[in-house]
Amino acid sequence: MNVVDLALANLLSPVILSFALGVVAALARSDLSIPEAIAKGLSIYLLFAIGFKGGVSVAEAGLGWQLVGALLAGLVLSAALPFVAFALLRAMTGLTPLDAAAVAAHYGSISIVTFVAGTSVAQSAGLNPDGWMVAVAAVMEAPAILSALWLVARSGDGRDMDADLWREIVLNGSIVLLVGAFFIGWITGQDGMARISAFIEAPFQGVLCLFLLDMGLVAGRGLREARGILTAGLLAFGVTMPLVGATAGLAAAFLLGLNPGSAMLMAVLGASASYIAVPAAMRVALPEANPSIYLTLSLGVTFPFNLTIGLGVYLAAAHMIAGG
Repeated sequence: MNVVDLALANLLSPVILSFALGVVAALARSDLSIPEAIAKGLSIYLLFAIGFKGGVSVAEAGLGWQLVGALLAGLVLSAALPFVAFALLRAMTGLTPLDAAAVAAHYGSISIVTFVAGTSVAQSAGLNPDGWMVAVAAVMEAPAILSALWLVARSGDGRDMDADLWREIVLNGSIVLLVGAFFIGWITGQDGMARISAFIEAPFQGVLCLFLLDMGLVAGRGLREARGILTAGLLAFGVTMPLVGATAGLAAAFLLGLNPGSAMLMAVLGASASYIAVPAAMRVALPEANPSIYLTLSLGVTFPFNLTIGLGVYLAAAHMIAGG
């Protein structure tokens, strides 16, 4: 299967088509919507399910050198990618150092929804990513924020790491739920999975479709309202940076000898951009930064690019590099 075939197969999956439906509905100004409480419930379910399954996988496999290596690689990628993103933004756009650093933080951190969608695509293609990759996703949330604050400090507009900021980083709801569910799965193992497998496994794909329908609606509305924000340089960055991050992730996967499924997820983590944890931290750390820029880029440009085109490309690249 070549890269075009893989991309087309990904585009025609229920998960991606659900996202596309949401985007089209929003751009057409349909009144289709998912109540906020239901959307939050869907996200809670997905975070718990993916974290729990990852913990069960670690309980089965044990703490191996590949897991430790992948965790270290994730930390390095999350800390280093904001510097690459900052340099690209300064070269390709007219953003101030403050706004460029705020945007760069999003591209070192990760999108857990893109990770979940990538897991679904890999499994549909017959690959079996290591369940402990969810732990790698968890450790990649925060380092990028610290790198962005260092970039701002270097530009002469420093911010203190006060208690409120540390709270936003460490106790962000998505991180707490993901890590907490991971440890629950790790502690209970297969016995725990046997008890709640009907809840964790069977509904997962359907819930993911509904959640991505909602995310498509959000992304479509953002694109519709972003006419004066998205310059050509920002648009180019929004599709270039994911490819740069994915390349770095694939390089790390190759050095670690990860299987094709896990290599794809490492690429997905490098390519994705946060739109939950980092925006919450930026509101506290860099309140002067323009949220319209970083939210529109991460959610309105990079997120759709990764779902519709990127996942198929990363899957094909993982096959070639990891020998799938």
